[in-house]
Amino acid sequence: MEEVYSFLKSCGTYYLATMDGDQPRVRPFGTIDLYKGQLTIQTGRRKDVAKQMLANPRVELCAFDGKHWLRVTAKAVELPDIEAQEHMLSEYPSLRGAYTPGDGNTTVFALTEATATFSSFTEPSRTLTF
Repeated sequence: MEEVYSFLKSCGTYYLATMDGDQPRVRPFGTIDLYKGQLTIQTGRRKDVAKQMLANPRVELCAFDGKHWLRVTAKAVELPDIEAQEHMLSEYPSLRGAYTPGDGNTTVFALTEATATFSSFTEPSRTLTF
């Protein structure tokens, strides 16, 4: 999990796919954190992405560092813990203008039941689970 976290953190931007009914939706994302042994992401509860993850928690994300790419399939489980929100926003202080822990909008999701695959054009793929 730490390797996945490090890769995503170093990329800065990754792409998160959710389902909106039967239509996939993909958007750039940037928050990634390790909180109490879980890989977590953050968004606004009022956003469509949060509504989609609450309706169907199966997600996939993908990132590319110029040589290698990472694909993670997971279940996004909302963490109601305000401590998780505090932890995330301490990692991303620039978001404090839009989000405040306990504001009813800030939400953190843990990525559980995850399978991560590192790939490139020149090396064999490696798959990890967490």
